[in-house]
Amino acid sequence: MSNLASNPTIRVALVQMTCSEDKASNLDKAAARVAEAASMGASVICLEELFATRYPCQSEDHDRFSWAEPIPGPATEQLADLAKQHTVTIVGSIFERRAAGLYHNTAVFLNPRGEIAGRYRKMHIPDDPLYYEKFYFTPGDLGFQAFDTGAGTKLAACVCWDQWYPEAARLTALGGAGVIFYPTAIGWLPEEKETYGQSQHSAWETMMRSHAIANGVFVAAPNRVGTEGGIEFWGGSFIADPYGNVLAKASHDAEEVVIADCDITLIETARTHWPFLRDRRIDAYEDLTKRYCD
Repeated sequence: MSNLASNPTIRVALVQMTCSEDKASNLDKAAARVAEAASMGASVICLEELFATRYPCQSEDHDRFSWAEPIPGPATEQLADLAKQHTVTIVGSIFERRAAGLYHNTAVFLNPRGEIAGRYRKMHIPDDPLYYEKFYFTPGDLGFQAFDTGAGTKLAACVCWDQWYPEAARLTALGGAGVIFYPTAIGWLPEEKETYGQSQHSAWETMMRSHAIANGVFVAAPNRVGTEGGIEFWGGSFIADPYGNVLAKASHDAEEVVIADCDITLIETARTHWPFLRDRRIDAYEDLTKRYCD
């Protein structure tokens, strides 16, 4: 921990942006947004899922494996330089090339010294129309973790599809996380938006706000925005407190930097007034390790 006793508030920023086909341009845009967030006093800045490229998984294309890179690699090195330059923690989502034929969707934590403080590999991999991630990504093998970057509380990430799983949020919180980030690339399919769009977005936000409440943590979800191929990414990046209150929220159609002050003392307050962790029946949950209870 850093100076929690003297300064219990962390200013968190989320970068919501469009992505082009030019990786260098995306990295430059991300760098400008990080600088903007830092100038606004943010000490922890999280980028959206796979921010360095357009979302690669709308089709199964072997050429797109060339978009991946090792960790450390060019993108993480640039993030490390930014973290050190602005004295901030940065959470960046990377298309990781671990080895030939082995790729992950990975969130990397860069501390204010420009060091890799931790990494999380996306555990739940979807396979839906225009989200063919099982073709690209191997499920994570690092477990659910929280990392000390000197921010004032441990930080953690789950990634996009992970956000629908209460088990992931719970295990991440049990690892000591005070803020769980959910770098995201989610949007509407044009043929579904009119009928289901509002319900889909509401379910997405409600699910993560419920993780904040159930675990007594802050939740922060940066999402992509703009149209890529057949997906209209719905933005709506937001930060919620341990009571599920939305502290700050972006629009559905604009590039924005979302900023909120997170008072870490609220974690203790929420958990002592709503002692969900105290009252867990860990002696009765063994069936959670089963696929289904027939």
